[in-house]
Amino acid sequence: MRSILHKVPFLTTRAEAIKLLEESGCAPNVIQHCKEVASLAVEIADEIKAAGHEVNPGLVEVGALLHDFGRCRTHGITHAVEGFKLAKSRGVEPGISEIIKRHIGAGISKEEAKELGLPEGDYFPRSLEEKIVSHADNLVKGTKRITIDERTALMRKKEVPEQVILRIRSLADEIEELSH
Repeated sequence: MRSILHKVPFLTTRAEAIKLLEESGCAPNVIQHCKEVASLAVEIADEIKAAGHEVNPGLVEVGALLHDFGRCRTHGITHAVEGFKLAKSRGVEPGISEIIKRHIGAGISKEEAKELGLPEGDYFPRSLEEKIVSHADNLVKGTKRITIDERTALMRKKEVPEQVILRIRSLADEIEELSH
């Protein structure tokens, strides 16, 4: 039987995403976090769809399941780039790979990327699906759902720059507005 770690032409199911995480060596707690983020992200996508906006809940689910794929290699800020590279090397479709690359906080500017030692470029979520996954990830700490106020308080405690906190709050407001 061929391992899923070889080229996967288009990763489309929840089961395939979870198997890829497991076979890549992601820790059980990371996989549980990804499952919780996916659950919340799909709830958000369904609300936005019900409000009349075009969104792909299937892409949101698989993207959310794989958002921390790079954590099988590192738990640092570079996990998004590592996950993006891994996904591309496995043949994961570009829409999902981009979700992985752009899920950190509410995005990272070119200048911030340079300061953080990331490859040149900005890492802002662009598509609605990318934004939903980023937002859902901000609302899950481990496997526990938290509020945006709790997330921003945690960030202030870690002395995250205020501009980054405001960006996360702005993304939360944007997603909240779309779901009504």
